[in-house]
Amino acid sequence: RFLLHSSFGPTDEDVRMVQNLGFSGWIDQQISLPPTLHSTYAREINDDFFGPRVHKNYSYGDTFLFGNNLQTAFARAAIGSEDQLRQRVAFALSQILVASRRDANLENRVLGMASFYDFFVRHALGNYEDILQEVALHPCMGRYLSHLGNQKANPEINQYPDENFAREVMQLFTIGLWKLNPDGTRQIGANGQAIPTYSNTDITQLARVFTGLWYSNHAWGNGGWSESDFTVPMGLHPDRHDFGTKTLLGGAIIPSRSATAENARKDIRDAISLLFQHENTAPFVSRQLIQFLVTDNPTPAYVQRVASVFINNGNGKRGDLAAVVRAILL
Repeated sequence: RFLLHSSFGPTDEDVRMVQNLGFSGWIDQQISLPPTLHSTYAREINDDFFGPRVHKNYSYGDTFLFGNNLQTAFARAAIGSEDQLRQRVAFALSQILVASRRDANLENRVLGMASFYDFFVRHALGNYEDILQEVALHPCMGRYLSHLGNQKANPEINQYPDENFAREVMQLFTIGLWKLNPDGTRQIGANGQAIPTYSNTDITQLARVFTGLWYSNHAWGNGGWSESDFTVPMGLHPDRHDFGTKTLLGGAIIPSRSATAENARKDIRDAISLLFQHENTAPFVSRQLIQFLVTDNPTPAYVQRVASVFINNGNGKRGDLAAVVRAILL
């Protein structure tokens, strides 16, 4: 039963190992294993297809690889890899911070989508803030939630920043729609109704942060045609970024800064950090991880115990996913 929650299914050998090491000992052993990355397989078939074409035991068209090759990479890792806990947690994280091949721009981006998924593999037992920071700058997420190519406002031509990613990074990835108690239940206002976590103004202010992002190492408006464009973090174009003062959630201020690429990155880092530190994030994310690993309808007491570990792993560290997953499973 433990292995059904912590892996993609037990084998006789796995059962014997858990019996020998104990639950906590098995988790320790899993944390120590190196990650099995999806990009390894994706690059092997990419190099073969655009090279000698010796193997061709993969799915391809006349001039490109089909995106369904990613299912092979996933299946190999889920069925055959030793780092089962990491793979299972990565899958759970991928259901929270979603970029999907259902988007026509990403359907056949084999290397790009493999590199995106590998965020979750590499950080599955690392820190949640690292995932948020990297996901915000990945071109696959930039395409999926449309902040790639986002520009500062120009009211004269009725141009305003796209709000899609700004909305979803709050609603889906960090704080959710409603203010929460530490146990994940909704706070209720004086009118007897749940209290919204953010307003439309919060969305429009946050959207200003995610401006000036484009494919790395390309002039604005160029790029996005090759697989490699989808495997490296988006670059910042200072002339397209809004460097004005921004008032974010809870009245937090991102100050006006000089127009440099590094200051644009600092705007993004500060905004993501603010959401990571928000009181909702621990119970909101913890509840979802419980749902994707153990049970659909966890008790508030269970959520609160796990969320308390998200807040502090026992050593003053917030967002330590290894500690959170250990709390969920044990």
